[in-house]
Amino acid sequence: MTQAQLIVIDDEADMGDFVREVAEQAGFATRQFSDAGQFMAQCPLDADVIVLDLMMPGVDGIELIRFLAKMNCRARLVLMSGFDSSVLHSAEKLAREQHLDLAASLSKPFRQQELAQVFAELARAPVDDHGAPGPFGPRNPAPPVEELHRALAENELVVYYQPKLGLNGQRRPAVEALVRWQHPRHGLLGPDLFVPTAEQHGLIDALTWQVLEQAAEHGKSWRDQGQDIQIAINMSASTLQELDLPERMGRLLQEHHMPPSQIVLEITETVLVQELIRSLDILTRLRMKGFQLSIDDFGTGYSSLVQLHRAPFSEIKIDQSFVQEMEHDPEAAAIVETIIMLGHRLNMKAVAEGVDTASCLQKLTELHCDQAQGFLLARPMPAAEIVAWFQRHQAADP
Repeated sequence: MTQAQLIVIDDEADMGDFVREVAEQAGFATRQFSDAGQFMAQCPLDADVIVLDLMMPGVDGIELIRFLAKMNCRARLVLMSGFDSSVLHSAEKLAREQHLDLAASLSKPFRQQELAQVFAELARAPVDDHGAPGPFGPRNPAPPVEELHRALAENELVVYYQPKLGLNGQRRPAVEALVRWQHPRHGLLGPDLFVPTAEQHGLIDALTWQVLEQAAEHGKSWRDQGQDIQIAINMSASTLQELDLPERMGRLLQEHHMPPSQIVLEITETVLVQELIRSLDILTRLRMKGFQLSIDDFGTGYSSLVQLHRAPFSEIKIDQSFVQEMEHDPEAAAIVETIIMLGHRLNMKAVAEGVDTASCLQKLTELHCDQAQGFLLARPMPAAEIVAWFQRHQAADP
């Protein structure tokens, strides 16, 4: 196996040496730059991980983030900063908005143990929450749209499910549906490699309905095996513009003898604001028919409180960027606590995604969060494995 490559960019030679040594102990082959301009001139973007200090003379870290985004950098990014935490937060948001793969951020000074833990996790290169290949695995290019047309026609798309753990007395089993493409040559592809293509070429509606149909079939199968499992499904913007969506959804569930309450439709705020009047019409009728509605990635949009007031949501899903930072970031912890309190005051269930550590799960339990989802609990798995997973969990926690 080829050794994973890591680049350190820091104008402080001692700090750069320290980071490089810890990375090498974790198994990385390393390169070090004390001049960001030199890095940009050489443009070594074949690295798997780039560790970047924000505060540097000449070209600073923010300019480098802009450069990496322009060059479509695929490396995982670790940010470091000795400035105040608000600057680091802004840099994190900027990296994500630029579609860079932000793996971690560290406030200086940090301990060797903290850095070693970050590098150990990166070296394991886990499959991410949405099933995209890890950074050291094969980097498949997005298949052309003609292949996606064929995949939809030949039913190559499959739905995996990530279990959710009920907290504070919430006992109903629940999962989130996550689409995959069983490609005949490239193997199992995550959605990042084909959903954007579907959106660009008018195929996202057909893709969404294939997910809905498979979820209904799987939900009925699980009920036949004695497990009443609630299924959360991400809805596309175009599907949510169909005025007959409530009727179509109703017919789909009738065919599979499923109650509407078994389905949670996850909707991002950006989807809702595109055509507000039509969206409110459709969402209100869906709720009247008994479907559950979740506002996804809450806290990352521009007018989330306005949308909570307008639309009939029954669930609020806390974005993983807050959940994963809450253990060492007081501001993120305060945001998570506030969202949970707000959801409960509005008679909504609060769900946290991106739960990767036991201490994070414990904190969410103390904050009276209703459900948790993340790698700590389970990775996405085929439908055939779901019932056994919940049976094992229920046996362990009667």
